[in-house]
Amino acid sequence: MKTTRRQILILTTFVCAATLIAMLPVSQARAQPSDPAIGRWELNLAKSQFLPGPAPRSQTRTYEILAAVRKLRVAGVDAEGKPIVVEYPVPYDRGVVKMTAKEIDAEGKPTLMEYTAIYDGKDYPFLGNPNADTISLKRIDDFTIEATTKRAGKIAMSGKRVISKEGKVMTITSRGTNAKGETVENVLVFDKQ
Repeated sequence: MKTTRRQILILTTFVCAATLIAMLPVSQARAQPSDPAIGRWELNLAKSQFLPGPAPRSQTRTYEILAAVRKLRVAGVDAEGKPIVVEYPVPYDRGVVKMTAKEIDAEGKPTLMEYTAIYDGKDYPFLGNPNADTISLKRIDDFTIEATTKRAGKIAMSGKRVISKEGKVMTITSRGTNAKGETVENVLVFDKQ
């Protein structure tokens, strides 16, 4: 069977695209590792502990990955000779995690806390948190991160976020001092929705 010029062009186009993708550094191919925290979580008040308290009436946390994406654009012709353009998304950043916590506090008032951060141990703004103005995150393993919050540059609390191996329960433990100067020892247990 004779190969046509059109078939050679199509094959060349896709070989070039595959080669470009294969040449991406390993760090780019692993840009968005699977993060078991991604998704929506509801606070389980019965399993949680708030010292000194009081506990909120409810809290929902949402974690999402925000990653810059560039596109690999490949132009060629289809089997009928018509021009085609194919775009492949290629993540090139480690991505950042955004956490949004919507809460009804003990007095029935709605609150909103959020941060956008990388698991790199650096400080990032923590908006809406009455006890801290920055947070730093450090990944320990696939299921565990360490977090440190600061208020006016001084450590306010430190703790861990652990996701169960099956990915259905998230436990956040924190110890430190709140804005009132009280010692805090909280254990927040969330169920994945």
